[in-house]
Amino acid sequence: MTTQTLGLEQNLYDYLLSVSLREPEILTQLRQETAQYRIGKMQIAPEQGQLLALLVQLLGAKKTLDIGVFTGYSSLVVALALPSDGKVVACDVSEEFTTIARRYWQQAGVADKIQLHIAPALETLDRLLTTKEAETFDFAFIDADKSNYDAYYERSLQLVRPGGLIAIDNVLWSGRVADPQVQDNRTKKIRAFNQKLHQDQRVSLSLVAIADGLTLALKK
Repeated sequence: MTTQTLGLEQNLYDYLLSVSLREPEILTQLRQETAQYRIGKMQIAPEQGQLLALLVQLLGAKKTLDIGVFTGYSSLVVALALPSDGKVVACDVSEEFTTIARRYWQQAGVADKIQLHIAPALETLDRLLTTKEAETFDFAFIDADKSNYDAYYERSLQLVRPGGLIAIDNVLWSGRVADPQVQDNRTKKIRAFNQKLHQDQRVSLSLVAIADGLTLALKK
């Protein structure tokens, strides 16, 4: 995991931000508060958040999924990009970190756009499917426990409409996926997931080398 794009020297990364990043102050404050936590590196990079917002706008999205909320940056950046009648269905199991998220959503004036479910994400996604919400979402962002990436992806593929987009974070896994010496379970899960998506003809695919690697899968 990384809070900035892998493989760039610091001066080049700083330049990238200086000529491209348009981060609202509320997002900067959230990012800075999150960085104080020991697991703050779980936060997505600001340039990645800006890309997600742009993709949501390009899609004309109104209904989105956020699988893995943490302190709420991805939910907030998407909610800010949505129209006034847009909605984010957010999934997480942590009351502690989503309390921070709720505070920032409220401060940003988008709390009414975000529907938070505190439960295992698969339970929430399955409930959405059983309540006839299949193919009603425009966009999904997956950034939760890596062991369930394949299951989250399969549910998301059912929930997004044709022409909808699924974005999956951490697919380069700090470079460990490319190191054959690394054989821990999470790394192997991500490798297998990446291989699966490479062959998945249900989607159009691009793996973007931004932040810790972001796969974009457009449902056909």
